Amino acid sequence: MLARHMAGQDIPLWRQLQAAASVLAAVRAGESATPAIARIPGELRPGAQALAFHALRQLGRAEALRKLLANRPPPPQPDALLCTALALAWDEAHAPYAPFTLVDQAVEAAKRDAGTRPQANFINACLRRFLREREALVAATGREPAAQWNHPRWWTERLKADHPAQWQAILQASNQAAPMTLRVNLRKTSREAMQATLAAAGMEAAPVGAQGLVLAQARPVHDIPGFADGLLSVQDAAAQLAAPLLLQDVLQDLAETPRPRILDACAAPGGKTAHILELCDADLLALDMDPARCTRIADNLARLGLQAQVRAGDAERPAGWWDGVPFDAILLDAPCTASGIVRRHPDVRWLRRESDIAQLAAQQQRMLQALWPLLRPGGRLVYCTCSVFRAEGEARVAAFVAHHKEAVLLPSPGHLLPQSAGNAEGLRDNLPGDHDGFFYAALQKHPARQPAPDPAQPDA
Repeated sequence: MLARHMAGQDIPLWRQLQAAASVLAAVRAGESATPAIARIPGELRPGAQALAFHALRQLGRAEALRKLLANRPPPPQPDALLCTALALAWDEAHAPYAPFTLVDQAVEAAKRDAGTRPQANFINACLRRFLREREALVAATGREPAAQWNHPRWWTERLKADHPAQWQAILQASNQAAPMTLRVNLRKTSREAMQATLAAAGMEAAPVGAQGLVLAQARPVHDIPGFADGLLSVQDAAAQLAAPLLLQDVLQDLAETPRPRILDACAAPGGKTAHILELCDADLLALDMDPARCTRIADNLARLGLQAQVRAGDAERPAGWWDGVPFDAILLDAPCTASGIVRRHPDVRWLRRESDIAQLAAQQQRMLQALWPLLRPGGRLVYCTCSVFRAEGEARVAAFVAHHKEAVLLPSPGHLLPQSAGNAEGLRDNLPGDHDGFFYAALQKHPARQPAPDPAQPDA
């Protein structure tokens, strides 16, 4: 069985399955799927990533099936191959290949690798039994929440508590593959012109939000007309709300100062930084902890023809990088569980632990505490996370405002829930169209409610 024809080579499906299983094994060992996929040889990578993402979206069901097929799990490497095959084959209507083909090629993959060869007969026996009893086995696993929703049980319970009316729609959307969404650079072109250019190249695209275009079919970025010239960037529709929300009212307030002073506090890889600069001329500091990620920010800005000061620094410790001059606006896209973007990163649900939420919420609070004194009176701070958990969104902002009387919560989107084109009706408060899960809150520092100066902070 040949998986696909690429670069003049016919690639057997068993090789793709081996590579996909290696990604699953890495995720189970606590590694992000991104570096695991990067290690796959280039000719295998696109097909293997597609299979691995499919398997990660169906891993809860696969693990439940494996428990019925084997009293004890095999070693990690053969277990990853077995669960990859089960995840891909259990739902025949949505399987990428016929279940019999997947089973046959998974057994072949087991025989071809020294790490799985001793378990090849075991894998063969489990998968052949699965084919014989598939209907009964699937029915038996359907009663388990992790198998039904393909998320850890704690995740599902948390969503039930946080979003009692929408938790099922959130989980359903999170199990769908996300589309490729583009942001049009309005400094260089219009959305209408860009849509026409894409159509002329045979790429159907639909408008979303104020500047977005959703491609009917994802393409490599360098195949997209205008990308290399800085006319477009890849950015989800929900993420495209950050820059306009940050700049709302700020530019009007600074009519005599046409270049507002802005901080993007957790800027990498630079999508929101670039969007801000596409919308206004500003003196912008793009900050990130990781120097390598700062290089990515600079590269993205260079492609778009934009300029900012890019600096490596810790947002929790401004004394190491702040010059003492207050900012007119601050964007804090804080580290979070990434629970709102599991459509794009299906490994996240299996990497996170419930205890991560409290740890990240504490870090988010420290960042808010550290950055708030850097904002001028009357200035605006936008706090956002790509999380659907209230502890990282609504609860975090409520706690901050309760302890900072000068902090005024402005009209804000709040929690935007992940939404695919197929479940938009179930999430009526969302943006129109397809987007990831996010949280947004805009805070203004009220000039008349300023606290006494903090001697621990540098003089402004």
